[in-house]
Amino acid sequence: MKTGKKYAANLALIEKSKLYDANEAVELVCKTATAKFDETVELHVRLGVDSRHADQQVRGAIVLPHGTGKTVRTLVFAKGEHAKAAEEAGADYVGAEDLVAKITGENWFEFDVVIATPDMMGVIGRLGKVLGPKGLMPNPKAGTVTMDVARAVKEAKAGKIEYRLDKTNIIHCPIGKASFGPEKLAENFTTLINAIIKARPASLKGQYIKSCVVASTMGPGVKINYAKLV
Repeated sequence: MKTGKKYAANLALIEKSKLYDANEAVELVCKTATAKFDETVELHVRLGVDSRHADQQVRGAIVLPHGTGKTVRTLVFAKGEHAKAAEEAGADYVGAEDLVAKITGENWFEFDVVIATPDMMGVIGRLGKVLGPKGLMPNPKAGTVTMDVARAVKEAKAGKIEYRLDKTNIIHCPIGKASFGPEKLAENFTTLINAIIKARPASLKGQYIKSCVVASTMGPGVKINYAKLV
């Protein structure tokens, strides 16, 4: 597979077999983020769990201290006072059955986070097939099914992210933009990795973190010494 000169030059800065300390890895990612746009920096963690078992699911949400650098568009399913509270908190879209009709009828997805009060889950249940695959279905574990919709909106806008396993037992999460610089990215990384470590299933026997890599959108991955994380 051919690679561009810029990518090859960035790859040369990284020792392929080395496991870097987290701070050093983040610094390298910033150096190799040389695209013309502000690249997103992501954390990829492979866990020694089996996501097919309900007692080995790893899922949660955390507010990153420096946010993600992304403008988050929030959609809230609520009525009455809760709808008003969501609007006052800065929600981009607030509604009920009308929003369900808009999504199903117009294939409308101009939002990044969906929040709902518990009483609205019956109404949006039929959206499971379209919101689920996109990771947008509200969930109590992620704090997106709640009576306190105002708080949920503010947290989403402040940089709250959800982490969960994919089918290959890997968690993929953004920890900010390359323009944040190593210090802020390292703080976001530490907050997220600590949350993942705390979420270790009690039923798991053996090694929890199998590998840990940080990378920018267009840059090569940098392996982190995961033994120092736990």
